[in-house]
Amino acid sequence: MTLQDIAALMTPIGHAAVAAAQVLAQATTERKNAALTAAAASLRARAAGILAANAHDVKAGEAAGLSGAMLDRLKLDEARIESMAAGVEQIAALADPVGTVIAEWERPNGLRIQRVRVPLGVIGIIYESRPNVTCDAGALCLKSGNAAILRGGSESHRSSTAIHACLVDGLRAAGLPEACIQLVPTTDRAAVGCMLAGMTESIDVIVPRGGKSLVARVQQEARVPVIGHLEGNCHVYVDRAADLNMARAIVKNAKLRRTGICGAAETLLLDESCAQTHLGPIVRDLLDAGCEVRGDATVRAVDPRVKAATEDDWYTEYLDSIIAAKVVRGVDEAVAHIAKYGSAHTESIVTEDPVAAEKFLSGVDSAIVLHNASTQFADGGEFGMGAEIGISTDRFHARGPVGVEQLTSYKYLVRGAGQIRR
Repeated sequence: MTLQDIAALMTPIGHAAVAAAQVLAQATTERKNAALTAAAASLRARAAGILAANAHDVKAGEAAGLSGAMLDRLKLDEARIESMAAGVEQIAALADPVGTVIAEWERPNGLRIQRVRVPLGVIGIIYESRPNVTCDAGALCLKSGNAAILRGGSESHRSSTAIHACLVDGLRAAGLPEACIQLVPTTDRAAVGCMLAGMTESIDVIVPRGGKSLVARVQQEARVPVIGHLEGNCHVYVDRAADLNMARAIVKNAKLRRTGICGAAETLLLDESCAQTHLGPIVRDLLDAGCEVRGDATVRAVDPRVKAATEDDWYTEYLDSIIAAKVVRGVDEAVAHIAKYGSAHTESIVTEDPVAAEKFLSGVDSAIVLHNASTQFADGGEFGMGAEIGISTDRFHARGPVGVEQLTSYKYLVRGAGQIRR
């Protein structure tokens, strides 16, 4: 398609989204929830069709040589479809953020002021591989009163189209405009460029979900605000006061439960004071499970299978069965290492020492910091948000899992009785 063709395709999508956003911003909680409930039912009813579409996508992805991590993100099964449907129902059960009074006060002159949550408007979501993002993003935008323009990756286009049809079923059932949730109907990459720089009058915010190259492009080219993170270089620090069995379980889960997600641990840090008792068992657990370990000299000494880590390893988000490991001198050095090499995404400390835990929790400046829990909990669903539209490492507006509340802004309502300013 030519750039003119793309503009001719995308411009009406943008206009329809703006009109739908105006309707959706005024929609009642009951109507939005009805749409979500009907969409969840449609996901279950259309599961066979979704799986068939996904099988085509997976087959094409394998032929194209997609990595194991990308294929894992792409694949759907009955359990994942049920998880999507349940997530939509959880979003419906959440409190509606729109119209919530965040704060209110009265001035000496009698003016009564309220700060009230309002939708952002039209949100463009650009994502790769994961067809479940179609469901999560559409549902979250709907509940928070925002129109959504979804542009999934070409590798998941059939799956996303099938899932999007279920969301449209929900909108129809509730009498809401179908344009509340639109899926870009072309896989042409020029459509991404149009969303980033050519639809500033329609799109209010862009949310990217995907690999480093996609997010970097979005952050570089977008002419509207962006909510997202570039990469998830996450750490687990095993403190001197860590329970060994707990540490072994957390480290193995944080790294290997799903290696292709942004909350997967990429670096293991371990206090030198417990290296003799804790390092060997933890490292061997990883190696025996098929994980490649790249370590410093102390780590390499515990098992000949450990490879030498380079400076680049400390910066790397592997999204694979690889982890970097280093022995450090206590909490302070662990915090300093994370500050230098981390991506401000998610970090965890394993310790039974409450003082060390609080030092780590307050000292690490990441969006999510955990104590005695796996980094794989970096997920909006696990936070009770039903789902997430992404994880934000920004330090303004939204940070951490971006759910319905984070997809709102606010305005001030000021009520007077004839006051004039002198």
